Amino acid sequence: MRVRTILFRVALCAVLLGSALGLAVGSNEKEPAPRFSATTTTGEKFTNQTIKGKVALFEFWTTWCDYCANEAAFVDKIGKELAAKGLVLLAIDVGESKKTVKKYLEQHPRDCKIVLMEDTNLAAMYQATVYPIYVVINRDGFIAGTQRGAGGE
Repeated sequence: MRVRTILFRVALCAVLLGSALGLAVGSNEKEPAPRFSATTTTGEKFTNQTIKGKVALFEFWTTWCDYCANEAAFVDKIGKELAAKGLVLLAIDVGESKKTVKKYLEQHPRDCKIVLMEDTNLAAMYQATVYPIYVVINRDGFIAGTQRGAGGE
């Protein structure tokens, strides 16, 4: 396993666990998460209000991103392990059609909630232009951490 991937996993786990446990992460200045709405491919709806009191992890990804594919299983594992502690994991595909995403997921299934870009305003808010991007929102609705790119790049 590459050192960058290991470092990324450690950093992501630290941010998630710190947020899930209510620990202070980052500087004292807190940035509120932008107001959003998102609907999963199964019809579940999420907004700032519905995630209040929970930790949210937004993963912005694409089907053509090799880093996204390599990290998907690990991200799904975090989502499963921390769901009981209030983690909401939303994997937001950016800029691809439903048909493309559906075909990809048939061959590469995910164990998390999938959101298409047309069903949310999150991609624009977080300027999703490199992939993957991870954003953690704490229980109070503030951005607890952001990782742009894989493996700490």
